[in-house]
Amino acid sequence: MKRFSLLILVVIISYSCKKEYQPRNIDSIKIIEFKRDSSSIRAIHVINSDSIYYTGSKGDFGATLNGGKTWDNFTIKYQDSILPHFRSIAYSKNGAYILSISNPALLYNIGFYGPKLVYKEEHEKVFYDSMKFFPDGVRGIAVGDPTENCPSIILTSDGGNTWKKLSCDKLPLFEEGEAFFAASNTNIAIINKTVWIASGGSKARILKSTDYGNTWEIYDTPIIQGDGPQGIYSIDFYDENNGIAIGGNYAKPNDNCANKAITKDGGKTWTIVADNQNPNYKSCVQYVPNTNGKEVFAVGKTGVSFSNDGGHTWNEVSNDSYYTIQFVDSNSAWLSGHQKIGKLTLK
Repeated sequence: MKRFSLLILVVIISYSCKKEYQPRNIDSIKIIEFKRDSSSIRAIHVINSDSIYYTGSKGDFGATLNGGKTWDNFTIKYQDSILPHFRSIAYSKNGAYILSISNPALLYNIGFYGPKLVYKEEHEKVFYDSMKFFPDGVRGIAVGDPTENCPSIILTSDGGNTWKKLSCDKLPLFEEGEAFFAASNTNIAIINKTVWIASGGSKARILKSTDYGNTWEIYDTPIIQGDGPQGIYSIDFYDENNGIAIGGNYAKPNDNCANKAITKDGGKTWTIVADNQNPNYKSCVQYVPNTNGKEVFAVGKTGVSFSNDGGHTWNEVSNDSYYTIQFVDSNSAWLSGHQKIGKLTLK
């Protein structure tokens, strides 16, 4: 019995003595830039440090498989003349999917034999903002602005082959002027079967589902809101409890009042951090992988900022303008912006 008790004590001491992750101090970064023709590249999907897919305005879709040495590009046209503006890209077991913003909303599977239209929605108010697949690569979700009095949410359960729009009786009602932002394809966050979506405009709220998007709850946040370009532009979750939201006012990008918040209870309640301190308006926020939720990057047209304490304090590490960032691992990431793709390596 004494030997068993001693063993338990040794295990407890060993566990408690494990070193906590020590975040890095990063004061500046260097980004390798690749010029692209698309005027606006707000959606990327990263495969690894060599491979990335992107989509942009004017029907643009492209990729590199060798770290940017060469690029493959093509233009998607609808009915031979319409050039859709794409703001969303996601990857399932069936390959890449891209989604356009306005009427008609067009969702394509980019396969080996060219683009295949798998969903179309026509409505004067239709405007889709972002899209993601769950870790199983089978279930997926795309979100858009209201065409009625609720958000537009479409779901797939077969890897993207077919999509179905949820009816308003299964969704929270939206306030007049509440919508989403198609700024970086990152106002959706997914952990396992839980999904969060961030809104803006007249309200800045968090929609949450714990069953792949079939049923929903909605929570208020203290993020700046009440005007069209105000609200949450991007969210990310480190685990099912800890998350971060960022945004601000696109029309006043230098403002930094109430534009950053964190949650520790899965999105039910939020606390403003770094209030009236930089970073100012940002369109994307992402946790650095394998850093215990401590290292965070935020990017936008106002530059790139870094936090090593979970978002409480920040350093501006670059004045380069980018719309979105996606990490490969804790030392490398890809970014996209106006007519460019960026590759970031941390040492």
